[in-house]
Amino acid sequence: MPDPRFFEDLGPASLGELATLTGAVLADAGAAERLVSRVAVLAHAGPETVTFLAERKYAQALAEARPAACFLPPGLEALAPADCVVLTVANPQGAYALAAQRLHRPRGAGAQAVAPDAVLEAGVVLGPGAVIGPAAQIGRGTRIGANTTIGPGVAIGRDCDIAPNVTIGFALIGDRVKILAGARIGEPGFGATAGAKGLIDIPQLGRVIIQDGVSIGANTTIDRGAFDDTVIGENTKIDNLVQIAHNVRVGRNCVMAAHTGISGSVTIGDGAQFGGRAGVADHVTIGTGARVGAAAGVMKDIPAGETWGGMPARPIRHWLKETAWLARMASRKG
Repeated sequence: MPDPRFFEDLGPASLGELATLTGAVLADAGAAERLVSRVAVLAHAGPETVTFLAERKYAQALAEARPAACFLPPGLEALAPADCVVLTVANPQGAYALAAQRLHRPRGAGAQAVAPDAVLEAGVVLGPGAVIGPAAQIGRGTRIGANTTIGPGVAIGRDCDIAPNVTIGFALIGDRVKILAGARIGEPGFGATAGAKGLIDIPQLGRVIIQDGVSIGANTTIDRGAFDDTVIGENTKIDNLVQIAHNVRVGRNCVMAAHTGISGSVTIGDGAQFGGRAGVADHVTIGTGARVGAAAGVMKDIPAGETWGGMPARPIRHWLKETAWLARMASRKG
């Protein structure tokens, strides 16, 4: 379920209410008064949740999850387990988004610069204009720069250095972490789907977890997960102006040069390296110790230990040979 440190529980809601809200057809009219308390994607669904399924290939996951209710498109209703109430709707993901907005809400920041219930250990230094949200926790010896905002429920470890004009929300941060000026940690990831009246934002209900010894450059953005967490592994070093999208998992001791862009749900192994302006498409896996050349565009998985470059990216020797061949062909006369 969404972490209660960061999200308020607005439930429960009846399935009849959710059907009306989303325009879904409730297959079992007798289940209209049945209550659900939260939304969940299939991997986290359970007896009190409502989830969604948009494609037949996830039928096994739905059978194993056994949620209380599921939004399904017309024609796939039979995929629901016997004890799962079906809500038939043309766009299940859009219905899920509306249900998530009904059942969950991010916690408010409070009215005071330092919330009364915030916990600051000895030796914490706050710069002018710093804001510390309700129930936030900051460890011994950590320095918070001027005009930096730490959101509700955020936990920051010991001996961290948070520069001015940083915003951190929906995040759990380890010890000895450095975050440079203007970085944005825990903003909602980019997720939208079609609705009856236009695009609908899909609530981002996950967190950001930053492990010990990580460095994050100026004006870098790390989005919180859509439901799972975005994770930055121990001792990883991230340059300025890097974008890391929702649900990304970065391993330990990775390096990312400036302007690297990592799309959603990418998995990166330990020790991977990215040159400047490298880009990675969503749901790609980068193997342990892999290297991505500057300005490369990665569209598919990279095996462990390999070096890739080019657009679309391929093994570096292949790319260099192709580049050399094209240069020779272009210089030929006639």
